[in-house]
Amino acid sequence: MLPSLKRAAAVLRDADIPFAVAGGFAAWARGGSASDHDVDLMIAESDADRALVALAAAGMRTGRPPEGWLVKAWDGDVLILIYQPSGVSGSEEVLKRAEVIRVEAMTMPVITADDLLVTKLAALSEHSLDFEAVVRTSRELREQIDWNDVRRRTSDSPFARAFFVLAEDLGIVPLTHDTVPPEGG
Repeated sequence: MLPSLKRAAAVLRDADIPFAVAGGFAAWARGGSASDHDVDLMIAESDADRALVALAAAGMRTGRPPEGWLVKAWDGDVLILIYQPSGVSGSEEVLKRAEVIRVEAMTMPVITADDLLVTKLAALSEHSLDFEAVVRTSRELREQIDWNDVRRRTSDSPFARAFFVLAEDLGIVPLTHDTVPPEGG
């Protein structure tokens, strides 16, 4: 999947389409676990059509699923999701905050650890309540995360609030001044 990430990033870069690596590869680029699911790239919604044209011109198969916030490309059998994620307002701001990181000898913008965690927490719902990936990413990248910023940006989500209770009890997130540690803790 790494060659597909590099290929898609080069296509978007050469087409002057602002993007940033997101999802599992963003975590991996920042020192987390390797991604083995798909390639996630973030773009501004206004650039979706240009991105599809550029990727198709590079020989990738493209598609526009019904979600509206997502477009897809396939480099062979590798799925590349290109999107404006839910829960992150102003994807242009997220793209501006992205940091250029060397990813296997190629530099590319990668969303910040804060934005990565916000997107993961915003994706939690009654129908998709998998804390495993969020806990793993949080544990792996905890030194890079501004916990107060993430907590503030996700405070409207009951699932994010539940995550913070869990993460505090696991010692991933520092206890806040209004958090009562468990007995014996």
